[in-house]
Amino acid sequence: MAWTWRFEKADGTETAPAVEPEEFTTQGDAESWIGEVWRQLQEGGVEQVTLFEDDAQVYGPMSLSAAE
Repeated sequence: MAWTWRFEKADGTETAPAVEPEEFTTQGDAESWIGEVWRQLQEGGVEQVTLFEDDAQVYGPMSLSAAE
C-alpha cells in the first residue's frame, strides 16, 4: 500500500508542489508530513490536497487555507 497526496489549485486542477513529497507507507505518516509542510505548499501555489491510498481516494479535497 502506498499513500500519496494530489496537489491542486482551488478549481481542482493538479499542480506541482513546492515541496517534493515522498511515498508514504501509512496514512499517519502522510498526514504528519502534510501537517509539517502545508504552509510551504500553500506559499508555492497549492490551494488544496487530496489523499489517496494506491488509486483509491481516501478524502479531499482539503483546503490549505486557514479557517475564516
